[in-house]
Amino acid sequence: MAGERDRMNRKHRAVAGGLLLLSAAAANAAKPHEHGVARLDIAVEAARVTLLLEVPLDSLLGFEREPRSDAERALADAALARLRDSATLFRIDPAAHCTLAKVDLQSAALGLGGEPASVKEGHADLDATFDFVCKDGSRAGFVEVGLFDAFARLQRIDVQAATRKGQLKATLKRPVKRVPLAR
Repeated sequence: MAGERDRMNRKHRAVAGGLLLLSAAAANAAKPHEHGVARLDIAVEAARVTLLLEVPLDSLLGFEREPRSDAERALADAALARLRDSATLFRIDPAAHCTLAKVDLQSAALGLGGEPASVKEGHADLDATFDFVCKDGSRAGFVEVGLFDAFARLQRIDVQAATRKGQLKATLKRPVKRVPLAR
């Protein structure tokens, strides 16, 4: 199991590394941690569409630390359940014939990812990877993002996408949900 997780993490780092080509490292480092804002990277390959989500916990839960009460734990559990049901959060163009293969959620504050919950206060995030296997990923003309419907505190999603046809950047704000992938 650990070997498989390491292999998947290396694969995700490789995909993420490719997405980093979309913008200069200095520009990414300069971006502040913003409440209400998420970052979504999309990599489209022949047989796979991978989505990488980075979001402050405040945008999902209203707080950025370990849950302290039963009510906060219930709120966190509900948010995680919505994220794990990513087939409803992300609808990939049916022409690509994609199905959800794996969801990986990481947040030290929520005890996810094998790291101890070391964030008591401060600016905790959640990082998620959503892997979809596709019969023909190159036919994906769009991704519809349902994050605004699932998380009322989320106000903006900064999107970067890399496809065989090129790279793009987009910003989604309510009520816009669709990321066009065809150029």
